[in-house]
Amino acid sequence: MSNFAAQLKTEISRIAKKEMRAQAAVLKKAQATHRAEIADLKRRIASLEAVVRRLGKTPALATPPAKQEDEPQGLRFRADGFASLRKKFGVSAAQMALLLGVSNQSVYHWETGKSKPRAAQLQAIAAVRKLGKKEVAQRLAAHAQEPAPK
Repeated sequence: MSNFAAQLKTEISRIAKKEMRAQAAVLKKAQATHRAEIADLKRRIASLEAVVRRLGKTPALATPPAKQEDEPQGLRFRADGFASLRKKFGVSAAQMALLLGVSNQSVYHWETGKSKPRAAQLQAIAAVRKLGKKEVAQRLAAHAQEPAPK
């Protein structure tokens, strides 16, 4: 019986060592990968620090002031004012886009305040703002009668 117990103990020990080697190999591979990534990150940090040092040594160049195109010729834009204009005319965002010659998405972004119209678009909005409800309906009807571009 002792012979059987010794063989069982030997077999269990062999299988355990085999499993440990397999798990250790996976861990060694992961460790090597992590070390390589860490080394790469250290190189990148060193190069970025060198760039920062170089930029710190150069004198700051005077940058010209940015052009202010937000409000040309006294025209202002407010998102809620634009939305109320569209509602006053009783038109959809798509119809308002058709009147202004822009995309539906542009009208949506203007109304939600995600973007502001450019100078040319502000001119078009100012022109539409001067129209009445009947004139808007006439223009939309004229646009509906035009043939679609091919």
